[in-house]
Order: sequence, then structure tokens, then C-alpha cells
Amino acid sequence: SARLSLTPYRYSGVGLALCQRLLEEDGRIHLCIACRNEQKSEATRDLILATHPAAQVSTVEVDLGNLASILRAARELRCRFQRLDFVYLNAGIMPNPHVNFKALWHGLLTGKLLHMLTTAEGIMTQTDRLNGDGLQEVFATNLFGHFMLVRQLQSLLCSNEKPSRLIWTSSSNARESAFSLSDYQHAKGQESYSSSKYATDLTSVVLNRKFNGQGLYSSVVCPGLVMSNMTYRILPIFLWKLLMPIMWLIRFFAKTYTLTPYNGAEAHVWLFKQKPEYLDSLVKYHSCTSGLGKCYVEPRKMDVDEDTAEKFYQKLLELEEQTLEKYHDLLD
Repeated sequence: SARLSLTPYRYSGVGLALCQRLLEEDGRIHLCIACRNEQKSEATRDLILATHPAAQVSTVEVDLGNLASILRAARELRCRFQRLDFVYLNAGIMPNPHVNFKALWHGLLTGKLLHMLTTAEGIMTQTDRLNGDGLQEVFATNLFGHFMLVRQLQSLLCSNEKPSRLIWTSSSNARESAFSLSDYQHAKGQESYSSSKYATDLTSVVLNRKFNGQGLYSSVVCPGLVMSNMTYRILPIFLWKLLMPIMWLIRFFAKTYTLTPYNGAEAHVWLFKQKPEYLDSLVKYHSCTSGLGKCYVEPRKMDVDEDTAEKFYQKLLELEEQTLEKYHDLLD
């Protein structure tokens, strides 16, 4: 039977490339695209059908930064489907990014430039804000919205005949130093993106501990540096055009400079073909591209403390309980 993959993502970039690559792997799969905007999700569906006219592609409207939207979408999905085989948790935002050029110069002088360019450590900051639900926007969209969606879809993911998979898009920018249990929404810092991605890693680790016995497995991937709408907002377009030849050269030294969405989806697609029982839940799977353009996947141990992960998970459950009290009218 056809396997069902739910893919929440932004309109372009890795999400679209992932959909196309999944259909190249298995044309029988039923893709359900989750987008914030109905027009854009239909446009994406048309793009996919243009190259895969026989594909089964449906859409659902959901804004991962809006809790009411998540609950409505989950209710609709529970009505439409009996199970989900894969959920790709790929939506993400990085509002008002700023590059610290002074830190870049310091990195050059101290020999840490390549590390900084591949992880954005110390050179990328964001200005976050509260969303309509009173949550920090980056935390809500990049982590908590996905968590709520998974929790609401639990009946479609657990206790099926075959394992179900969660595949989270994390980042090499996920760092413990940017995350704090006492400020897990990162209201007080300027590295909300890094914090949200580290929170993603923590969440995946605990979900495996809680739900592997019910047939649900969670993995995290890093797509590398991909030129997408999010990346283009960091610097003016003309600067990116000037930098592109240098970035192609950097790829010979920095394998995570995948650059294209197709390359960035390598780890997502690789995991689609693996048996989850044999994967290490403490590993992040990185999409990599050699200097000559060959794509491959590199597993790397995550720097996560399992005790911190458990405590953070309990905080997510508490926040979920508060949320559901507010939106009880949207529950079955």
C-alpha cells in the first residue's frame, strides 16, 4: 500500500526538493503538503504534479506559529487519514537576522573562521518577538508548533503495524550554550534560532525514549547551508551573488555547504530508506556535499544532555496543558 508522508514546510527550498525526491524514491507514496497559505500549497502541488503527474498529492493548511491553526489541521488530518508513516517537521523561521562582522574578523585572526562559517556560531543573532498566542515566535514556530502537531497526531503515529517516523530539520547551529531551561523560549537572548534547534534535538531524544515501544521513531537532520528564502534574508541579494563563487570554493573545505535545496534534502531522503530500529537516537544526520558535488550523509553524535532533555520535555507538556485549556473548543 502507499505510504503517507506529511511535510510541513515553507513554500520553497528544502521542502519542495524533499517532496520531489521522495517521489523519485517511491512513486506510490501519498504526499500531504502542509503550508500556511492555501494558494501557495496549491501552487506547490501543481509544481510537483508537473514533474510527477501520477503522484498522489494532497494539501492541508496549517500555520505552525498559530496554535488554533495547528489544532484545526490536526483534527482535519485525523478525519482524512488512518495512519501517517512519515512526518517531516521542516517549517522554520529566522526573523530579523543580523551578521556580526566584527566577530567574523576576529574569527579570521584567530583561525576559527571556517568553524564560524559552517555553524554560524558567534556571528548570527536574531530579534525575536511574541506571537498572537503570547509565545516567543521562533520557539513557537520552530519547535512548539511541531511538538503540538505531533502530540495531536499521536493516534495516527503510534501502535500501527509498521513503524512511523518523525524527521526533524535541525541545524549545525543548534548549540547548548544558546539554550537555557529557565528561559527555554529564549526571551532574554539574541540567538533564538540556535536555541530552538537545540530544543529540537532535545525533544527528539525524549520522544524516542517515550514512544519507540509504540512504534514511533524520531530522527534529526541538518540540511547544511542551503540557499533558500531564509538564507537570502541574512544579506542583500547582490552580496550573495558576489559571494557565491567563494562559497563554491569553501565547499572543498566545508562539506556542509550543500548550497542547493536538492543537496540539502539528502539526509531527509536517506532516512526515508532506513529501518528506524537500527538508527542511533543520539545522532544527527548531516547532508553533505563534496567539493566536486557528490551528495552523502554524515552521522554525528549530538551534544545533548539526556537529563536536560527529560526536564525540557516536562516543560513542554506543562505548556501544552495550558494551551489546550485555552483552545478546548477545538478538541474532539
